[in-house]
Amino acid sequence: MAAPGGTLNCEDFSMFQEVLKLMRTIDDRIVHSLNTTVPTVSFSGKVDATQTCKQLYESMMEAHLTRDKAIKSCIAQTSEVVGQLREERAKDSENLALLKQLRKEQTKLKLMQSELNVEEVVNDRSLKIFSERCRIHYIPPKVK
Repeated sequence: MAAPGGTLNCEDFSMFQEVLKLMRTIDDRIVHSLNTTVPTVSFSGKVDATQTCKQLYESMMEAHLTRDKAIKSCIAQTSEVVGQLREERAKDSENLALLKQLRKEQTKLKLMQSELNVEEVVNDRSLKIFSERCRIHYIPPKVK
């Protein structure tokens, strides 16, 4: 899955987290973005706050969707590896190296699944901040 810094590496969990961190930049800087682009009452005539909020919302939603797809893609890929390792273990239950590899992949899968929870928290926080600051300028469409 493509990411700003390159490709999302599902094999190495620490690299997976590092790329996600880069992909979350828009959410980490949402307060700064809103402070610098959405005008206060005294400057409201100089900037089109509605358009600014709409553009920020759209870029935020695109980033959320991209990260969600990337995480789910890695989860699917790792689940497939775990499934293959389980099949191999069923044929050769005495192989300790295989068992160790299976445990490693299962742990990585659990960590990736926990990233979905982190993603939900990050998204909720960003949307809350966005709503507080842009609610009078732009009301986003309802998401199902």
